[in-house]
Amino acid sequence: MTSRPAASEPYTTVIGLEVHVQLQTRTKLFCGCPTTFGAAPNTQVCPTCLGLPGSLPVMNRQAFALALRAALALNCRIATFTKWDRKNYFYPDLPKGYQISQYDLPFSADGWLEAADPKGAFARRVGIIRVHLEEDAGKSMHDEAAGVADSRIDLNRAGTPLCEIVTQPDLRSPQEARVWLNELKLLLVYLGVSDCNMQEGSLRVDANVNLHILRPDGSLAKTPIVEIKNMNSFRSVERALAYEASRQWEEWQATGAELGSAPKQTRGWDDPAGVTRGQRHKEESSDYRYFPEPDLVPVTVSAEQIAEVRAGMGEPPGELRARLADRWRISDYDADVLVNQGRDLVAWFEALATLTDDGKVASNWMQQDVLRTLNERGGTIAGFPVTPTAVADIIGRITRGEFDTSRGREIFAAVLETGRSVADVVAAMGIAAVGDDELESLCRELLAANPRIVADVQGGKEQAASGLIGQAKKKNPNVNPARVREKCLDLIRRG
Repeated sequence: MTSRPAASEPYTTVIGLEVHVQLQTRTKLFCGCPTTFGAAPNTQVCPTCLGLPGSLPVMNRQAFALALRAALALNCRIATFTKWDRKNYFYPDLPKGYQISQYDLPFSADGWLEAADPKGAFARRVGIIRVHLEEDAGKSMHDEAAGVADSRIDLNRAGTPLCEIVTQPDLRSPQEARVWLNELKLLLVYLGVSDCNMQEGSLRVDANVNLHILRPDGSLAKTPIVEIKNMNSFRSVERALAYEASRQWEEWQATGAELGSAPKQTRGWDDPAGVTRGQRHKEESSDYRYFPEPDLVPVTVSAEQIAEVRAGMGEPPGELRARLADRWRISDYDADVLVNQGRDLVAWFEALATLTDDGKVASNWMQQDVLRTLNERGGTIAGFPVTPTAVADIIGRITRGEFDTSRGREIFAAVLETGRSVADVVAAMGIAAVGDDELESLCRELLAANPRIVADVQGGKEQAASGLIGQAKKKNPNVNPARVREKCLDLIRRG
């Protein structure tokens, strides 16, 4: 169905994505060469990935299993029969002269993934056209030194297993694209499918974008679809899409022509300049002369295999967010922050929330203290020196009125630095719970010394009692400010 822009907008941005994800396997898709990042150029190659005559591919079962896990998590329909195809094209970093991929019978199709802005600005379900497996090409490195152009080829990546995820053109803004990509990355990392490290090439994104423009007469015009490449971060994707939408709008305004039938163009993103630059016209599928790969047998997938993979996937991020928000009565935003940190941190939070029986307080401590400390010090929650039990002990003592939250954070910092128990730190700091009799005596003394505050409270200005808290802390640093205020108000009311 063609979407029409809202009446208040000059155009609707229509975006589809093609995402290539490197699968987290030790070896390549069709040979035993390692996939380790950072090895010296052309040291992780063999006759198969070099395309030497007589070498034959053998499928990596783990790669197929990981791709199947991704497709199921993306709600795809799994094909029980799938085959391999040769995608023929010439490029220096493709030594065989073709890429083993999937064309007309991919192993999965017709899926979807929902994503929502954490602040509630939008929510979007994006259709997945297909998820298929293919091998990566090598890497061309272009350099220029002393005025002499130099191009080198590193074939270490040739044959690396990739999962290609192709979406429907369902996204409607650069911001939506960025949020959806973040959700996809989080899902794939949760599944253990990929580390999705864009800096190492484990996740690469091409974006297709054009505009649907509502003419004054009510008819709809479409600009040509442009594919954008060379984006090395989700922020770059967002910037490139915003620029390209603006460029297409200006071009359409200048020409006023119906351009929807023009050839699809490929443009590269120049991040420092903040512009896209024309590269070439996009090839059609017929240009690649696809035909079935003769050296690999088709793959069949049984219902039992699908059930086994599905059972081992674990709770996806979307469901986990909803469960945390419902079970622990925290906001959607707080649930999103926790889930974005990974399963281990969520487990740490749930242990703390269970011990305190207060999800909101546990979430506050996680974000204000635990996550802040992790961000400052680095490391992971698995190696965090303070346990959920220790933090729950601090929270419990605050709840019982032994000290306030500010003092509790001092104790947390001391436990973090020394590795001692909460009880030992409390004793070493000379913190002692202030009894009811001692608190009442202190409050009577404060009221006697501050008749003006007493009069203000009696006149209806209860906030004036806050002026007694600082004096109370000076007399006894261990008092709980909330208890001081409550006791003073009670004594004033009783006269």
